[in-house]
Amino acid sequence: MQFSAKEYYGLRAMAEWARRYGDGPVSVAEVAEVQALSPAYLEQIIPSLRESGLLESTRGAHGGYALTRPPKEISVADVIRALEGAVVHLRCTEEADACERMEQCATRTVWERVYNLVTQTLQGMTLADLV
Repeated sequence: MQFSAKEYYGLRAMAEWARRYGDGPVSVAEVAEVQALSPAYLEQIIPSLRESGLLESTRGAHGGYALTRPPKEISVADVIRALEGAVVHLRCTEEADACERMEQCATRTVWERVYNLVTQTLQGMTLADLV
């Protein structure tokens, strides 16, 4: 199981917006600089965060992005779902990607347990916990 660069960088950026929650909009350039991220890459992942309702934008000279809700109300799982569509991609836990041996597979319970533990852990942590 691996997490993507999109997930790592997106979570770091969201933690920075969480740290600045209540201070008004923060520019991509500021977040990128503080978190040592590529502003161009960050610009590519922001649409997913906006479309999922986690970030809102403000235009103008003092514009930027801000969280749509308090950091304690946004879980790490919410961020990862916004970026990748699912918290964890494990073949044995996804009906669409299920193999033909799914029902008689001796190892399926291992992957279901891993999926459940990872999902519970990420759902139980919020952006407030990161800052």
